[in-house]
Amino acid sequence: MLLKLLIPLILLFITACVSQIPSTSTETIHYYQAETTKPYDDVLAELEIAIAEHNFRITGHSRVGKVIRDRGTLNFPNYDTVQFCNLTHAKTLLQLSPHAVSYMPCNVVIYSIDNKTIIKTHLLPTDTTNQQLNQFSKKMNKKLKYIVDFAAEE
Repeated sequence: MLLKLLIPLILLFITACVSQIPSTSTETIHYYQAETTKPYDDVLAELEIAIAEHNFRITGHSRVGKVIRDRGTLNFPNYDTVQFCNLTHAKTLLQLSPHAVSYMPCNVVIYSIDNKTIIKTHLLPTDTTNQQLNQFSKKMNKKLKYIVDFAAEE
């Protein structure tokens, strides 16, 4: 008899706990991109310049396309990801919302398709319930867009 009462209580408790976990599955991630017909290596070099101009430091660079070519798939297109961060901005972001760590570091992808080079980054959310975070995100998104546009500028 006690077991029959205990099982529904346990299920009710588990259900209550699960409903308290914030859901990120409905979060929309917005991207900003530009494209150019400039040579790929020029875009990559200008991307690095734009990142440095905004006082960010490159924390990682994955040359996925090059590595695949080096492993024997000739004529594989270029694909790069460049991660970068500014510790002052990172501290501010994390103080505004510890959950914002999922947006770090900043990341730009570059790839070639149809004789064009695409430069793309994800933007920080500006429609949260935290108005200070929204304001910070707007400022950061402006910098991210500038970095992408600078790299694409012909």
